Parts: sequence; structure tokens; C-alpha cells
Amino acid sequence: MAYIDYYKVLGIDKNADDKTIKKAYRKLARKFHPDVNPGDQEAEKKFKQINEANAVLSDPKKRKQYDKYGENWEHAEAFEKAGGQQHYQQQRRGGFGGGSGGQYEQFTYSGDAGDFSDFFRDMFGGGGTGGDPFGGRYRRSMKGQDFNASIQLPLSGTLKEEKHVINVNGNKIRITVPPGIEDGQTIRIKGQGGPGLEGGQKGDLYLTFQIINDTQFTRQGSNLIEDVHLDLYQAVLGAEIMIQTLHGKIKMKIPAGTQPGETIRLKGKGLPVYKQKGKHGDLLLNVQVSIPRDLTKKETELFTSLSKMR
Repeated sequence: MAYIDYYKVLGIDKNADDKTIKKAYRKLARKFHPDVNPGDQEAEKKFKQINEANAVLSDPKKRKQYDKYGENWEHAEAFEKAGGQQHYQQQRRGGFGGGSGGQYEQFTYSGDAGDFSDFFRDMFGGGGTGGDPFGGRYRRSMKGQDFNASIQLPLSGTLKEEKHVINVNGNKIRITVPPGIEDGQTIRIKGQGGPGLEGGQKGDLYLTFQIINDTQFTRQGSNLIEDVHLDLYQAVLGAEIMIQTLHGKIKMKIPAGTQPGETIRLKGKGLPVYKQKGKHGDLLLNVQVSIPRDLTKKETELFTSLSKMR
């Protein structure tokens, strides 16, 4: 009878901890579950192997027994005799765990004999009926598959809460998009994934946003950045200019002596801060000053006079 490497079945090494075993089992069980692969006999066979491996490796006593004898499980009785330990009477179908005087508990199963391998039954006992280690043959409830989807929104469409309808796997799902959502951000919508298996809860929808910048601004988190162009006289003497923001046009005062490269900050004129109601970022204006070219003779004389004065 062939030895079954349960570690190989789950794709883990022999030093795997309980968390790793559980994670590997859940991933494979979801992939090969009969409800996900209806009529696929190979998938059902694989699913049984996965459950069998998990039943052994997730149980400390059975894992210890399995690790102790490994490929030499058929010679367990001889090993025990050689070590001066209690003799285990190996039963015809009960392996070295089926007797009432044995050290190990009998591991029984329910359902058809084909649900577990001969190796499993001979090593851990059984062959009749009893408690089902899998919670009802090999059928157990499992969360449904998670879905992934993406949605495109214009930057100007992130200023306030908006409702959208998206189509995922043929199902129309209504979502509410919070203001201030960022490009590449993913949110989880609970219960909008695939149906659960054997009464398990539905999976979730992971929705990733692609924000298309339809404005003249550069986005930096919740702040917006733009260049503001001044002529020499506005920068030197100061001025009042109109500035376009995402919230409409506003009049802004430019202080006299404003320098090229300075940044003027307009508080609260940026984007909404995600999940912080009523809070907004700022609009940052990078000052660019245009130096006049092709001066007239009179302009040159005036600039010359000014330079001598300073």
C-alpha cells in the first residue's frame, strides 16, 4: 500500500505551523471543492486528498503519529518493540490505532469507504462509521469566491459622494463612492462576491479606482498644485488676479514683491480628504514671473533709471 505524503498534498514543508497548514488547506479546498467543479471527478478526488491531509496534519496527535513513523508506518510495531515500549497489536484493518488498549485515539470516518484512502484507514484505524472529522463527510461550509473589479472616475467626480451602478459577472451592483477617493485605491464591498459553498457566507468585491485627471491641476494626495503666471509689474507692485479652482473662480491678492518660485497656499481649495467629512486639502500655486523682452527705448531708459536708484 502506497505511502501518502500529506505535506506534499498541501504543498507545505514538514516544519509548517498550524497557521500555514490552515491557509494552504483553505486555498486548495476552495479551488477543488466539488461545488466549484461540478462533475469533475479529478477535482473531487483531489478535494478528498486535501481534506484527508488536513485531517491528519491539523490534529497534533495524529500529526505526531504520522511524523513518527512516516514511510515506515507498516513497521510501527517492530519500532515500538525495539524501543522497549508497549507492543501495539496491529489489527487486520485498524492499523496501530484501532485497538482499545492503544496509545492513540481511533480516527474514524463516515460516508463511503472511498472517501478516505486505504493508507489513512490502516494508519489511523476505522473501517466502519463514526465521527466525521470534516463536519459531514467531505462537505463543509466555505466562504464564496472574492471578486475583483475596477472603475474609472474623473478627478472632478471625486469632490462629493456619488452613487454608481457597476456590472460584475452579470450582476448590477449599486455602490456609493466616498469623496476624495484616490487613484489606485481599492475598497472592499462585503458580500458582493461569489455565493458561499454549503451554506457559507458570500465572498467580497474588491473594487479598484482609476482616477482620470480631467483638470489643469496636479494632484498630490488631497492637495492640488498649479503654476500661476505673473508679469513683472504684478510681481513687483502687487495685484489682484482671478484664480480658477475646482470650487469656482475666486479673487486673490498678490503681495507686492512676490518672488519667482514662491508658493502661495489657498487653504481648503483642494480635494476632499478621504473619510474625513468637511475637511479639504489646499491649492498650492507656484509663482512664475514673466520677464519682458524687446523693451522700447523709453522702457530701457526707465529700467536704467530704476536700477541706478537701487
